[in-house]
Amino acid sequence: MTTDTLAQTVSDARTRVHAVRQRYARRGDRATVRGRAYTAYLVALFAVFYLVPVVHARSTSPAFVSVGPLAEATPLICALAVTVCWAAQLAGRFWGPLVLQPFLLHVFMTTDISPTDYLGTIARRRLTYTGTAVLLSACAAAYLATDLFDRPGTALPGLAVVAGLSAVGAVAWLWGQVRTVRDNAVLACAAGAVALAVTAVSGTGPGGEAGPWLVAVVAAATVAGLGRAAFRSIRTVELPRLARESARASQAQAYAWTGTLHHALDLYRPEPRGLTSALIRPDGRLRGHLAQGAVRALRTRGRASAAVTLLLIGGAVLTHGAAGPDSGPAWPWWVAGAIGVYLGSGWVSETWRGLRDELTLVPLLGEWWGGVLARTLAWPVVAVTAGVSLGGGVAVMARWSSHSGRLGTTVLLVAATLVLVLGARFLREMKLHLPLELLLPIVTPLGDLSGLRVVAWQFDGIVAVVTGVALMNAVPSALGAASLALTVAACCVWTGLRRTGWAHRELFRRLSRA
Repeated sequence: MTTDTLAQTVSDARTRVHAVRQRYARRGDRATVRGRAYTAYLVALFAVFYLVPVVHARSTSPAFVSVGPLAEATPLICALAVTVCWAAQLAGRFWGPLVLQPFLLHVFMTTDISPTDYLGTIARRRLTYTGTAVLLSACAAAYLATDLFDRPGTALPGLAVVAGLSAVGAVAWLWGQVRTVRDNAVLACAAGAVALAVTAVSGTGPGGEAGPWLVAVVAAATVAGLGRAAFRSIRTVELPRLARESARASQAQAYAWTGTLHHALDLYRPEPRGLTSALIRPDGRLRGHLAQGAVRALRTRGRASAAVTLLLIGGAVLTHGAAGPDSGPAWPWWVAGAIGVYLGSGWVSETWRGLRDELTLVPLLGEWWGGVLARTLAWPVVAVTAGVSLGGGVAVMARWSSHSGRLGTTVLLVAATLVLVLGARFLREMKLHLPLELLLPIVTPLGDLSGLRVVAWQFDGIVAVVTGVALMNAVPSALGAASLALTVAACCVWTGLRRTGWAHRELFRRLSRA
Protein backbone atom coordinates (compact mmCIF):
# COMPACT_ATOMS: atom_id res chain seq x y z
CA MET A 1 0.00 0.00 0.00
CA THR A 2 1.48 3.33 -1.05
CA THR A 3 1.36 6.62 0.84
CA ASP A 4 -1.27 8.03 -1.53
CA THR A 5 -3.47 4.98 -1.08
CA LEU A 6 -3.18 5.18 2.71
CA ALA A 7 -4.06 8.88 2.72
CA GLN A 8 -7.03 8.21 0.45
CA THR A 9 -8.25 5.42 2.77
CA VAL A 10 -8.01 7.68 5.85
CA SER A 11 -9.80 10.49 4.04
CA ASP A 12 -12.53 8.10 2.88
CA ALA A 13 -13.03 6.84 6.45
CA ARG A 14 -13.35 10.38 7.76
CA THR A 15 -15.87 11.19 5.02
CA ARG A 16 -17.97 8.15 5.88
CA VAL A 17 -17.89 8.93 9.60
CA HIS A 18 -18.94 12.49 8.86
CA ALA A 19 -21.76 11.26 6.64
CA VAL A 20 -23.08 8.89 9.33
CA ARG A 21 -23.03 11.65 11.95
CA GLN A 22 -24.79 14.09 9.63
CA ARG A 23 -27.43 11.48 8.84
CA TYR A 24 -27.95 10.84 12.54
CA ALA A 25 -28.17 14.58 13.23
CA ARG A 26 -30.99 14.92 10.65
CA ARG A 27 -33.31 12.55 12.47
CA GLY A 28 -36.80 13.64 13.51
CA ASP A 29 -35.88 15.38 16.76
CA ARG A 30 -33.20 17.67 15.34
CA ALA A 31 -33.15 21.33 16.28
CA THR A 32 -35.52 23.62 14.37
CA VAL A 33 -34.92 27.15 13.15
CA ARG A 34 -37.25 28.48 15.85
CA GLY A 35 -35.38 26.56 18.55
CA ARG A 36 -32.03 27.90 17.38
CA ALA A 37 -33.41 31.43 17.25
CA TYR A 38 -34.66 31.10 20.83
CA THR A 39 -31.24 29.85 21.94
CA ALA A 40 -29.58 32.81 20.26
CA TYR A 41 -32.10 35.10 21.96
CA LEU A 42 -31.24 33.67 25.39
CA VAL A 43 -27.50 34.04 24.73
CA ALA A 44 -27.95 37.65 23.61
CA LEU A 45 -30.15 38.37 26.64
CA PHE A 46 -27.55 36.95 28.99
CA ALA A 47 -24.76 38.90 27.31
CA VAL A 48 -26.63 42.22 27.40
CA PHE A 49 -28.05 42.05 30.92
CA TYR A 50 -25.35 40.07 32.74
CA LEU A 51 -22.06 39.72 30.90
CA VAL A 52 -21.63 43.28 29.61
CA PRO A 53 -22.36 44.95 33.01
CA VAL A 54 -19.99 42.56 34.79
CA VAL A 55 -17.18 43.20 32.30
CA HIS A 56 -17.76 46.96 32.51
CA ALA A 57 -17.73 46.87 36.33
CA ARG A 58 -14.51 44.85 36.29
CA SER A 59 -12.79 47.24 33.88
CA THR A 60 -13.67 50.29 36.00
CA SER A 61 -12.88 48.87 39.45
CA PRO A 62 -9.89 47.20 41.13
CA ALA A 63 -9.54 43.43 40.91
CA PHE A 64 -11.13 41.28 43.56
CA VAL A 65 -7.94 39.21 44.04
CA SER A 66 -4.44 40.53 43.42
CA VAL A 67 -2.23 37.88 41.82
CA GLY A 68 1.15 39.55 42.35
CA PRO A 69 4.35 38.22 40.77
CA LEU A 70 3.77 34.87 39.06
CA ALA A 71 7.26 33.71 40.07
CA GLU A 72 6.09 33.43 43.66
CA ALA A 73 2.98 31.52 42.60
CA THR A 74 4.81 28.67 40.83
CA PRO A 75 4.06 26.11 43.60
CA LEU A 76 0.39 27.05 43.48
CA ILE A 77 0.38 26.75 39.67
CA CYS A 78 1.97 23.29 39.90
CA ALA A 79 -0.62 22.22 42.46
CA LEU A 80 -3.37 23.51 40.15
CA ALA A 81 -1.88 21.57 37.22
CA VAL A 82 -1.86 18.33 39.21
CA THR A 83 -5.45 18.94 40.31
CA VAL A 84 -6.57 19.54 36.72
CA CYS A 85 -4.85 16.35 35.55
CA TRP A 86 -6.33 14.21 38.32
CA ALA A 87 -9.81 15.68 37.93
CA ALA A 88 -9.76 15.09 34.16
CA GLN A 89 -8.65 11.49 34.64
CA LEU A 90 -11.43 10.88 37.15
CA ALA A 91 -14.00 12.45 34.83
CA GLY A 92 -12.81 10.22 32.00
CA ARG A 93 -13.34 7.10 34.09
CA PHE A 94 -17.04 7.98 34.47
CA TRP A 95 -17.90 10.01 31.36
CA GLY A 96 -15.15 10.18 28.78
CA PRO A 97 -14.96 11.77 25.32
CA LEU A 98 -15.71 8.45 23.59
CA VAL A 99 -19.18 8.17 25.15
CA LEU A 100 -21.71 8.43 22.30
CA GLN A 101 -25.43 8.10 21.89
CA PRO A 102 -26.23 4.36 22.13
CA PHE A 103 -27.96 4.22 18.75
CA LEU A 104 -25.16 6.08 16.98
CA LEU A 105 -22.54 3.82 18.56
CA HIS A 106 -24.57 0.76 17.50
CA VAL A 107 -24.65 2.05 13.91
CA PHE A 108 -20.88 2.53 13.87
CA MET A 109 -20.26 -0.89 15.45
CA THR A 110 -22.36 -2.66 12.78
CA THR A 111 -20.47 -1.12 9.86
CA ASP A 112 -17.11 -2.01 8.33
CA ILE A 113 -15.57 1.24 9.58
CA SER A 114 -12.68 0.62 11.96
CA PRO A 115 -13.29 1.70 15.58
CA THR A 116 -10.05 3.71 15.41
CA ASP A 117 -11.50 5.78 12.55
CA TYR A 118 -14.81 6.84 14.05
CA LEU A 119 -13.69 6.97 17.68
CA GLY A 120 -10.50 8.84 16.81
CA THR A 121 -12.38 11.40 14.72
CA ILE A 122 -14.93 12.00 17.46
CA ALA A 123 -12.23 12.18 20.15
CA ARG A 124 -10.21 14.80 18.25
CA ARG A 125 -13.21 17.04 17.77
CA ARG A 126 -14.40 16.73 21.36
CA LEU A 127 -10.96 17.32 22.83
CA THR A 128 -10.62 20.44 20.67
CA TYR A 129 -13.99 21.75 21.82
CA THR A 130 -13.29 20.90 25.45
CA GLY A 131 -9.83 22.47 25.49
CA THR A 132 -11.13 25.63 23.84
CA ALA A 133 -14.09 25.91 26.22
CA VAL A 134 -11.89 25.41 29.29
CA LEU A 135 -9.37 27.95 27.99
CA LEU A 136 -12.01 30.60 27.36
CA SER A 137 -13.76 29.95 30.67
CA ALA A 138 -10.52 30.07 32.64
CA CYS A 139 -9.41 33.29 30.93
CA ALA A 140 -12.79 34.90 31.54
CA ALA A 141 -12.79 33.88 35.20
CA ALA A 142 -9.20 35.11 35.65
CA TYR A 143 -10.05 38.45 34.03
CA LEU A 144 -13.17 39.01 36.12
CA ALA A 145 -11.77 37.88 39.48
CA THR A 146 -8.05 38.74 39.36
CA ASP A 147 -5.63 41.26 37.90
CA LEU A 148 -3.73 38.61 35.95
CA PHE A 149 -4.25 40.29 32.56
CA ASP A 150 -3.84 43.86 33.78
CA ARG A 151 -0.03 43.87 33.42
CA PRO A 152 2.06 42.63 30.47
CA GLY A 153 4.50 40.98 32.86
CA THR A 154 1.81 38.58 34.09
CA ALA A 155 -0.55 38.48 31.10
CA LEU A 156 1.66 36.49 28.69
CA PRO A 157 2.95 33.91 31.21
CA GLY A 158 -0.53 33.58 32.67
CA LEU A 159 -2.07 32.98 29.24
CA ALA A 160 0.60 30.39 28.44
CA VAL A 161 -0.02 28.57 31.72
CA VAL A 162 -3.80 28.59 31.26
CA ALA A 163 -3.47 27.29 27.69
CA GLY A 164 -1.13 24.52 28.82
CA LEU A 165 -3.37 23.44 31.68
CA SER A 166 -6.43 23.41 29.39
CA ALA A 167 -4.64 21.15 26.90
CA VAL A 168 -3.39 18.86 29.68
CA GLY A 169 -6.91 18.56 31.07
CA ALA A 170 -8.35 17.66 27.66
CA VAL A 171 -5.73 14.97 26.96
CA ALA A 172 -5.93 13.53 30.49
CA TRP A 173 -9.69 13.29 30.01
CA LEU A 174 -9.16 10.91 27.08
CA TRP A 175 -6.39 9.05 28.92
CA GLY A 176 -8.67 8.38 31.86
CA GLN A 177 -11.16 6.56 29.64
CA VAL A 178 -8.96 4.59 27.26
CA ARG A 179 -6.29 3.37 29.70
CA THR A 180 -6.51 0.94 32.60
CA VAL A 181 -6.72 1.82 36.26
CA ARG A 182 -3.06 0.94 36.70
CA ASP A 183 -2.00 3.28 33.89
CA ASN A 184 -4.11 6.06 35.39
CA ALA A 185 -2.46 5.54 38.77
CA VAL A 186 0.97 5.71 37.12
CA LEU A 187 0.03 8.96 35.36
CA ALA A 188 -1.30 10.44 38.60
CA CYS A 189 1.91 9.63 40.44
CA ALA A 190 4.02 10.92 37.55
CA ALA A 191 2.07 14.19 37.47
CA GLY A 192 2.70 14.71 41.17
CA ALA A 193 6.42 13.93 40.81
CA VAL A 194 6.81 16.28 37.83
CA ALA A 195 5.01 19.04 39.73
CA LEU A 196 7.39 18.66 42.67
CA ALA A 197 10.39 18.67 40.33
CA VAL A 198 9.22 21.80 38.52
CA THR A 199 8.61 23.55 41.84
CA ALA A 200 12.10 22.65 43.03
CA VAL A 201 13.80 23.67 39.77
CA SER A 202 11.91 26.98 39.50
CA GLY A 203 13.03 27.96 42.99
CA THR A 204 16.71 27.60 42.12
CA GLY A 205 16.65 30.06 39.21
CA PRO A 206 17.48 33.77 39.48
CA GLY A 207 14.38 35.26 41.09
CA GLY A 208 12.25 32.36 39.89
CA GLU A 209 11.02 34.39 36.89
CA ALA A 210 11.12 31.37 34.57
CA GLY A 211 8.79 29.32 36.77
CA PRO A 212 5.50 29.98 34.88
CA TRP A 213 7.18 29.56 31.50
CA LEU A 214 8.70 26.28 32.70
CA VAL A 215 5.24 25.06 33.72
CA ALA A 216 3.89 25.99 30.27
CA VAL A 217 6.74 24.17 28.47
CA VAL A 218 6.32 21.05 30.61
CA ALA A 219 2.57 21.13 29.96
CA ALA A 220 3.16 21.35 26.19
CA ALA A 221 5.60 18.42 26.29
CA THR A 222 3.14 16.42 28.37
CA VAL A 223 0.34 17.08 25.91
CA ALA A 224 2.50 15.98 22.98
CA GLY A 225 3.59 12.68 24.55
CA LEU A 226 0.42 11.88 26.43
CA GLY A 227 -1.88 12.73 23.53
CA ARG A 228 0.02 10.48 21.13
CA ALA A 229 -0.13 7.55 23.54
CA ALA A 230 -3.81 8.14 24.33
CA PHE A 231 -4.88 8.22 20.68
CA ARG A 232 -2.89 5.04 20.01
CA SER A 233 -4.82 3.34 22.82
CA ILE A 234 -8.19 4.01 21.18
CA ARG A 235 -7.87 0.82 19.13
CA THR A 236 -7.70 -1.22 22.35
CA VAL A 237 -10.98 0.11 23.76
CA GLU A 238 -13.49 -2.63 24.56
CA LEU A 239 -16.57 -1.82 22.50
CA PRO A 240 -19.01 -3.75 24.77
CA ARG A 241 -17.78 -1.76 27.79
CA LEU A 242 -18.08 1.46 25.80
CA ALA A 243 -21.63 0.49 24.83
CA ARG A 244 -22.54 -0.03 28.51
CA GLU A 245 -20.98 3.31 29.45
CA SER A 246 -22.89 5.04 26.64
CA ALA A 247 -26.18 3.48 27.71
CA ARG A 248 -25.62 4.54 31.31
CA ALA A 249 -24.65 8.04 30.25
CA SER A 250 -27.75 8.33 28.07
CA GLN A 251 -29.96 7.25 30.95
CA ALA A 252 -28.23 9.67 33.33
CA GLN A 253 -28.65 12.49 30.82
CA ALA A 254 -32.36 11.71 30.53
CA TYR A 255 -32.68 11.81 34.33
CA ALA A 256 -30.83 15.13 34.50
CA TRP A 257 -32.98 16.73 31.81
CA THR A 258 -36.20 15.62 33.51
CA GLY A 259 -35.18 17.20 36.82
CA THR A 260 -34.08 14.19 38.87
CA LEU A 261 -30.36 14.83 39.05
CA HIS A 262 -29.91 12.70 42.17
CA HIS A 263 -31.27 9.71 40.25
CA ALA A 264 -28.69 10.37 37.53
CA LEU A 265 -25.92 10.41 40.12
CA ASP A 266 -27.21 7.16 41.62
CA LEU A 267 -26.29 5.41 38.37
CA TYR A 268 -22.62 6.12 39.07
CA ARG A 269 -22.53 4.93 42.67
CA PRO A 270 -19.96 2.16 43.18
CA GLU A 271 -21.22 -1.28 44.05
CA PRO A 272 -20.32 -2.46 47.60
CA ARG A 273 -17.94 -5.41 47.66
CA GLY A 274 -16.85 -7.78 50.40
CA LEU A 275 -16.99 -7.50 54.20
CA THR A 276 -20.60 -8.68 54.34
CA SER A 277 -19.96 -11.04 57.26
CA ALA A 278 -18.10 -8.30 59.17
CA LEU A 279 -21.43 -6.66 60.05
CA ILE A 280 -22.29 -9.54 62.40
CA ARG A 281 -20.50 -10.51 65.60
CA PRO A 282 -19.40 -14.12 66.16
CA ASP A 283 -22.39 -14.61 68.49
CA GLY A 284 -24.84 -13.65 65.71
CA ARG A 285 -25.71 -10.13 66.91
CA LEU A 286 -25.20 -7.01 64.81
CA ARG A 287 -22.26 -4.81 65.61
CA GLY A 288 -22.59 -1.33 67.04
CA HIS A 289 -23.71 1.70 65.07
CA LEU A 290 -20.20 3.06 64.52
CA ALA A 291 -18.80 -0.34 63.55
CA GLN A 292 -21.62 -0.90 61.06
CA GLY A 293 -21.04 2.49 59.47
CA ALA A 294 -17.29 1.92 59.21
CA VAL A 295 -17.74 -1.50 57.61
CA ARG A 296 -20.25 -0.17 55.08
CA ALA A 297 -17.87 2.65 54.20
CA LEU A 298 -14.99 0.21 53.65
CA ARG A 299 -17.12 -1.82 51.25
CA THR A 300 -16.62 1.02 48.73
CA ARG A 301 -12.94 1.75 49.25
CA GLY A 302 -12.53 4.27 46.43
CA ARG A 303 -15.47 6.34 47.61
CA ALA A 304 -14.26 6.16 51.23
CA SER A 305 -10.74 7.25 50.23
CA ALA A 306 -12.13 10.24 48.34
CA ALA A 307 -14.28 11.15 51.36
CA VAL A 308 -11.31 11.03 53.73
CA THR A 309 -9.24 13.20 51.39
CA LEU A 310 -12.02 15.76 51.03
CA LEU A 311 -12.70 15.88 54.77
CA LEU A 312 -9.04 16.42 55.64
CA ILE A 313 -8.43 19.05 52.97
CA GLY A 314 -11.81 20.66 53.55
CA GLY A 315 -11.21 20.80 57.29
CA ALA A 316 -7.83 22.48 56.81
CA VAL A 317 -9.14 25.02 54.30
CA LEU A 318 -12.23 25.67 56.43
CA THR A 319 -10.10 26.38 59.48
CA HIS A 320 -7.83 28.64 57.45
CA GLY A 321 -10.82 30.63 56.18
CA ALA A 322 -12.68 30.79 59.49
CA ALA A 323 -9.56 32.06 61.28
CA GLY A 324 -9.26 34.99 58.88
CA PRO A 325 -5.85 35.19 57.19
CA ASP A 326 -3.69 38.22 57.66
CA SER A 327 -3.92 39.24 53.99
CA GLY A 328 -6.60 38.70 51.39
CA PRO A 329 -10.28 37.79 51.76
CA ALA A 330 -11.09 34.97 54.16
CA TRP A 331 -14.54 33.94 53.04
CA PRO A 332 -13.52 32.29 49.68
CA TRP A 333 -11.38 29.84 51.67
CA TRP A 334 -14.21 29.45 54.14
CA VAL A 335 -16.72 28.63 51.38
CA ALA A 336 -14.29 26.28 49.59
CA GLY A 337 -13.58 24.36 52.80
CA ALA A 338 -17.28 24.10 53.65
CA ILE A 339 -18.07 22.74 50.17
CA GLY A 340 -15.25 20.18 50.48
CA VAL A 341 -16.60 19.00 53.83
CA TYR A 342 -20.12 18.89 52.35
CA LEU A 343 -18.99 16.62 49.51
CA GLY A 344 -16.96 14.41 51.84
CA SER A 345 -19.88 14.05 54.26
CA GLY A 346 -21.97 12.48 51.51
CA TRP A 347 -19.26 10.12 50.29
CA VAL A 348 -18.22 8.89 53.72
CA SER A 349 -21.19 6.56 54.07
CA GLU A 350 -24.34 5.24 52.42
CA THR A 351 -26.35 5.53 55.63
CA TRP A 352 -27.87 8.82 54.49
CA ARG A 353 -29.86 6.91 51.86
CA GLY A 354 -30.85 4.33 54.46
CA LEU A 355 -32.24 7.07 56.65
CA ARG A 356 -34.24 8.50 53.76
CA ASP A 357 -35.67 5.08 52.93
CA GLU A 358 -36.68 4.43 56.53
CA LEU A 359 -38.34 7.82 56.84
CA THR A 360 -40.26 7.48 53.58
CA LEU A 361 -41.31 3.83 54.03
CA VAL A 362 -43.29 4.35 57.22
CA PRO A 363 -46.21 2.06 56.25
CA LEU A 364 -43.73 -0.75 55.66
CA LEU A 365 -41.53 -0.27 58.73
CA GLY A 366 -44.24 0.89 61.10
CA GLU A 367 -44.89 4.20 62.81
CA TRP A 368 -43.76 3.34 66.33
CA TRP A 369 -40.14 2.54 65.76
CA GLY A 370 -37.13 4.20 67.35
CA GLY A 371 -33.42 4.66 67.22
CA VAL A 372 -33.28 5.47 63.51
CA LEU A 373 -31.29 8.67 63.96
CA ALA A 374 -28.70 7.02 66.21
CA ARG A 375 -28.47 3.98 63.96
CA THR A 376 -27.99 5.87 60.68
CA LEU A 377 -26.35 9.15 61.65
CA ALA A 378 -23.85 7.99 64.27
CA TRP A 379 -21.13 7.03 61.79
CA PRO A 380 -21.35 9.99 59.33
CA VAL A 381 -21.49 12.56 62.15
CA VAL A 382 -18.51 11.03 63.99
CA ALA A 383 -16.49 10.47 60.80
CA VAL A 384 -17.09 14.00 59.48
CA THR A 385 -16.29 15.55 62.87
CA ALA A 386 -13.09 13.53 63.21
CA GLY A 387 -11.93 14.34 59.66
CA VAL A 388 -12.58 18.06 60.02
CA SER A 389 -10.95 18.15 63.45
CA LEU A 390 -7.84 16.40 62.18
CA GLY A 391 -7.53 18.60 59.09
CA GLY A 392 -8.22 21.73 61.13
CA GLY A 393 -5.65 20.72 63.73
CA VAL A 394 -2.99 20.35 61.05
CA ALA A 395 -3.88 23.80 59.69
CA VAL A 396 -3.65 25.36 63.15
CA MET A 397 -0.26 23.77 63.87
CA ALA A 398 1.08 24.85 60.49
CA ARG A 399 0.03 28.47 61.05
CA TRP A 400 0.12 28.70 64.85
CA SER A 401 1.26 32.34 64.96
CA SER A 402 -1.73 33.43 62.85
CA HIS A 403 -4.19 31.63 65.15
CA SER A 404 -2.70 32.79 68.44
CA GLY A 405 -5.15 34.82 70.48
CA ARG A 406 -8.25 33.76 68.51
CA LEU A 407 -8.18 29.99 68.64
CA GLY A 408 -11.46 29.88 70.60
CA THR A 409 -13.24 31.98 67.97
CA THR A 410 -11.87 29.78 65.19
CA VAL A 411 -13.04 26.59 66.92
CA LEU A 412 -16.51 28.06 67.46
CA LEU A 413 -16.87 29.11 63.81
CA VAL A 414 -15.58 25.78 62.51
CA ALA A 415 -17.97 23.84 64.76
CA ALA A 416 -20.91 26.01 63.68
CA THR A 417 -19.99 25.57 60.02
CA LEU A 418 -19.76 21.81 60.55
CA VAL A 419 -23.31 21.76 61.96
CA LEU A 420 -24.47 23.85 58.99
CA VAL A 421 -22.85 21.44 56.53
CA LEU A 422 -24.43 18.40 58.17
CA GLY A 423 -27.84 20.11 58.09
CA ALA A 424 -27.38 20.90 54.38
CA ARG A 425 -26.35 17.30 53.70
CA PHE A 426 -29.49 16.07 55.51
CA LEU A 427 -31.57 18.42 53.35
CA ARG A 428 -30.02 17.09 50.16
CA GLU A 429 -30.29 13.41 51.04
CA MET A 430 -33.97 13.65 51.97
CA LYS A 431 -34.74 14.77 48.41
CA LEU A 432 -37.37 12.78 46.53
CA HIS A 433 -38.86 13.44 43.09
CA LEU A 434 -39.04 16.88 41.51
CA PRO A 435 -42.07 18.80 42.86
CA LEU A 436 -44.51 19.64 40.10
CA GLU A 437 -45.02 23.22 41.31
CA LEU A 438 -41.41 24.04 40.44
CA LEU A 439 -42.30 23.72 36.76
CA LEU A 440 -44.85 26.54 36.90
CA PRO A 441 -43.67 29.59 34.91
CA ILE A 442 -42.36 32.74 36.59
CA VAL A 443 -42.96 35.53 34.11
CA THR A 444 -40.58 38.51 34.46
CA PRO A 445 -39.36 41.24 32.07
CA LEU A 446 -36.20 39.14 31.65
CA GLY A 447 -38.13 36.04 30.64
CA ASP A 448 -39.27 32.87 32.40
CA LEU A 449 -37.13 32.33 35.51
CA SER A 450 -38.68 29.06 36.63
CA GLY A 451 -35.48 27.32 35.60
CA LEU A 452 -33.65 29.07 38.45
CA ARG A 453 -35.93 27.39 40.98
CA VAL A 454 -35.24 24.01 39.40
CA VAL A 455 -31.46 24.63 39.55
CA ALA A 456 -31.75 25.77 43.18
CA TRP A 457 -33.72 22.60 44.00
CA GLN A 458 -31.12 20.42 42.28
CA PHE A 459 -28.23 21.96 44.23
CA ASP A 460 -30.09 22.96 47.38
CA GLY A 461 -27.40 21.58 49.69
CA ILE A 462 -24.59 23.60 48.11
CA VAL A 463 -26.85 26.67 47.97
CA ALA A 464 -27.57 26.31 51.69
CA VAL A 465 -23.85 25.94 52.52
CA VAL A 466 -22.74 28.92 50.42
CA THR A 467 -25.57 31.13 51.65
CA GLY A 468 -25.03 30.16 55.27
CA VAL A 469 -21.28 30.81 55.15
CA ALA A 470 -21.80 34.15 53.42
CA LEU A 471 -24.26 35.21 56.12
CA MET A 472 -21.90 34.02 58.86
CA ASN A 473 -19.08 36.03 57.32
CA ALA A 474 -21.30 39.14 57.30
CA VAL A 475 -22.02 38.86 61.04
CA PRO A 476 -19.27 40.64 63.04
CA SER A 477 -19.71 38.56 66.20
CA ALA A 478 -18.53 34.94 66.32
CA LEU A 479 -21.33 34.02 68.71
CA GLY A 480 -23.90 35.62 66.41
CA ALA A 481 -22.46 33.80 63.40
CA ALA A 482 -22.64 30.48 65.26
CA SER A 483 -26.27 31.15 66.26
CA LEU A 484 -27.10 31.97 62.64
CA ALA A 485 -25.46 28.74 61.45
CA LEU A 486 -27.47 26.70 63.96
CA THR A 487 -30.66 28.40 62.80
CA VAL A 488 -29.95 27.65 59.14
CA ALA A 489 -29.07 24.04 60.00
CA ALA A 490 -32.34 23.65 61.95
CA CYS A 491 -34.28 25.01 58.98
CA CYS A 492 -32.51 22.53 56.68
CA VAL A 493 -33.36 19.61 58.99
CA TRP A 494 -36.99 20.69 59.29
CA THR A 495 -37.31 21.08 55.52
CA GLY A 496 -35.73 17.68 54.98
CA LEU A 497 -38.19 16.08 57.38
CA ARG A 498 -41.08 17.78 55.60
CA ARG A 499 -39.89 16.23 52.35
CA THR A 500 -40.22 12.76 53.84
CA GLY A 501 -43.67 13.44 55.31
CA TRP A 502 -42.59 13.50 58.97
CA ALA A 503 -43.28 17.17 59.71
CA HIS A 504 -46.33 16.70 61.88
CA ARG A 505 -47.25 16.61 65.55
CA GLU A 506 -45.39 14.20 67.87
CA LEU A 507 -42.56 13.91 65.33
CA PHE A 508 -39.70 14.23 67.80
CA ARG A 509 -41.35 11.87 70.28
CA ARG A 510 -41.68 9.24 67.57
CA LEU A 511 -38.10 9.66 66.39
CA SER A 512 -36.70 9.31 69.89
CA ARG A 513 -39.02 6.54 71.08
CA ALA A 514 -37.12 3.38 71.94
